[in-house]
Amino acid sequence: MPTRVCCCCSALRPRYKRLVDNIFPEDPKDGLVKADMEKLTFYAVSAPEKLDRIGSYLAERLSRDVVRHRSGYVLIAMEALDQLLMACHSQSIKPFVESFLHMVAKLLESGEPKLQVLGTNSFVKFANIEEDTPSYHRRYDFFVSRFSAMCHSCHSDPEIRTEIRIAGIRGIQGVVRKTVNDELRATIWEPQHMDKIVPSLLFNMQKIEEVDSRTGPPPSPSATDKEENPAVLAENCFRELLGRATFGNMNNAVRPVFAHLDHHKLWDPNEFAVHCFKIIMYSIQAQYSHHVIQEILGHLDARKKDSPRVRAGIIQVLLEAVAIAAKGSIGPTVLEVFNTLLKHLRLSVEFEANDLQGGSVGSASLNSSSKDNDEKIVQNAIIQTIGFFGSNLPDYQRSEIMMFIMGKVPVFGTSTHTLDISQLGDLGTRRIQIMLLRSLLMVTSGYKAKTIVTALPGSFLDPLLSPSLMEDYELRQLVLEVMHNLMDRHDNRAKLRGIRIIPDVADLKIKREKICRQDTSFMKKNGQQLYRHIYLGCKEEDNVQKNYELLYTSLALITIELANEEVVIDLIRLAIALQDSAIINEDNLPMFHRCGIMALVAAYLNFVSQMIAVPAFCQHVSKVIEIRTMEAPYFLPEHIFRDKCMLPKSLEKHDKNLYFLTNKIAESLGGSGYSVERLSVPYVPQVTDEDRLSRRKSIVDTVSIQVDILPNSIPSDDVVSNTEEITFEALKKAIDTSGMEEQEKEKRRLVIEKFQKAPFEEIAAQCESKANLLHDRLAQILELTIRPPPSPSGTLTITSGHAQYQSVPVYEMKFPDLCVY
Repeated sequence: MPTRVCCCCSALRPRYKRLVDNIFPEDPKDGLVKADMEKLTFYAVSAPEKLDRIGSYLAERLSRDVVRHRSGYVLIAMEALDQLLMACHSQSIKPFVESFLHMVAKLLESGEPKLQVLGTNSFVKFANIEEDTPSYHRRYDFFVSRFSAMCHSCHSDPEIRTEIRIAGIRGIQGVVRKTVNDELRATIWEPQHMDKIVPSLLFNMQKIEEVDSRTGPPPSPSATDKEENPAVLAENCFRELLGRATFGNMNNAVRPVFAHLDHHKLWDPNEFAVHCFKIIMYSIQAQYSHHVIQEILGHLDARKKDSPRVRAGIIQVLLEAVAIAAKGSIGPTVLEVFNTLLKHLRLSVEFEANDLQGGSVGSASLNSSSKDNDEKIVQNAIIQTIGFFGSNLPDYQRSEIMMFIMGKVPVFGTSTHTLDISQLGDLGTRRIQIMLLRSLLMVTSGYKAKTIVTALPGSFLDPLLSPSLMEDYELRQLVLEVMHNLMDRHDNRAKLRGIRIIPDVADLKIKREKICRQDTSFMKKNGQQLYRHIYLGCKEEDNVQKNYELLYTSLALITIELANEEVVIDLIRLAIALQDSAIINEDNLPMFHRCGIMALVAAYLNFVSQMIAVPAFCQHVSKVIEIRTMEAPYFLPEHIFRDKCMLPKSLEKHDKNLYFLTNKIAESLGGSGYSVERLSVPYVPQVTDEDRLSRRKSIVDTVSIQVDILPNSIPSDDVVSNTEEITFEALKKAIDTSGMEEQEKEKRRLVIEKFQKAPFEEIAAQCESKANLLHDRLAQILELTIRPPPSPSGTLTITSGHAQYQSVPVYEMKFPDLCVY
């Protein structure tokens, strides 16, 4: 019961104290005296300068009642404060607010749950009041700390615990609303506050049921759930907090999330982590999405030595964030994302290789196998993220990413790649090659360029084709699939899936357009390179059915997308050359591979004959296929790639009617207006040094051609007198008339490029026409009289790589248009 004073003393007391005393009844159960409360409110509104004194006196009474555990009078005092706060909106309310916050703090410090909830409710009401002028001195550090502590309440009674946690969450929500609307709102975003607020919210959100929100943002909770469920209320507060974050304080709000997930080991499993970052990505402003992605990448770098499942969990979170950010603004972090992911892909492969090398028998072996599988989870997650991110980029950025990834692919014998593979070894290098090509395959999926030059520029085509000659069938498959993604501009690849004899190509409804000038120019420049890789790819000993299917698809796509009459002739020459190579078998291929090549040729010629629609050509192809069906079904794809197919012992004894004949093809095409002169010239792969880079035996090494003058090549004195001794240096000096090293290097480069790019027939014709002229020039320079001696006294030996060609007399030697060193 409050202390009563006598009438004389009461008359001498200040009026505001008498008004305050009157609102308290003798029995607190009767509640606030409403009539006297109206008088006090009218007095406070009429004399706002008295508000601070009223607040101080109420605070004094409340503090005394809290200490004496007079909860009834505490409730009455807080109700009076709330009514005064709501009624008064003048400049003088600032001192009154300080008294009010002091009383709220007293309630929150008390150990009674009811008083804590009471203080929280009063603070929430205060937070919803918009003040006319900002407060430059008020801080809410105590309230942040106290409300955060209430969010972690461990009261023994579950109902009371839930009530306190809800009060704490509502208090944090009030602090956020009050400070964000205040002029000094930046204080709440300081790390010391965010480190308390965010973990408190996440701690309560962990109890929420997982919501599948892959197809859209997580659904907003209902009003009833907000009031009764701490998890739903915390999630709503978390959304509101992130929605108010700006450019300068976004990172401070996100970093505590990582600390919470690390501390509670929520990356494996990562359902809650994914749920949190979906909320983050959908709540923040779209232009700030790249900040979150940068933070995830930074955390991935910080946890790079953690277990594979933890890293996989972080990468999967990154995938979800990228999936949402790709719909809006990704920002300037494109290359950073790919660079970081590729770096972690290399690290994962390195860890996997080290585990395989360090594995032993018994339990250690089982443990190593488990880690190996975990690393594959990491690698698959990285590739999936790269693919999804790349597929959502605009075309100009996707081209840059394709070049960026291709520059990371290691090729044996070169140092042009930018990925460190020094610690990987051969097995690890092969693994990283496969992973990078799989990533490239994901990025190129769905890429549609208007011209093939845009999709396959020379700077990208050359390094892409290098792995296609490696002795690894899986690498070759990936290269071909990447090529298909870039070539197939009309979505025809699905119609060509599977190598088979197509009865009627028209049923496939192939989509194609007229070949543009840029595509024609591309094939003139790079056609021979593509043919060569297909030709050599067919002759690999480790080919499986999928390799032949992809090679067939490559030929078909070139025909659809890039073929004019000249290219069609070249492709037919290539097919006939493959047939001849399978029959002659200079590479000692197994019978299955020889029959596979024959089946590939049959499937392609059947396709191209119907595409160009030359009746005589179609008739010849159909006749050969019909004979094969009856006499040699193993030459057809439907049979050779079937299990338990009977194979022949040899191909030499077969009737020529089983083969596609060049003369009949030339006759049929010539009658339809095709220029068939080139069909009579057998296809020979262009000369290049890519085989050396891909650990294959090279056909010929054009980079190092050495011309040596043997000791017995010096003419005798009776034949040539008063002449200088002819040595290698003298010959080089005589021919090198320019004397400029730069010019010689340029000339050498042009010669090599010519032999790499030009068709074989053109090179042969040019060499033949210039042979005699060059021979005469060489004789004039050396001032020699060429006479046929009784026996060859001078010979030239040409060595190329490991090959040495037969010596011939000097006077019979015809030099092609080469630089002789």
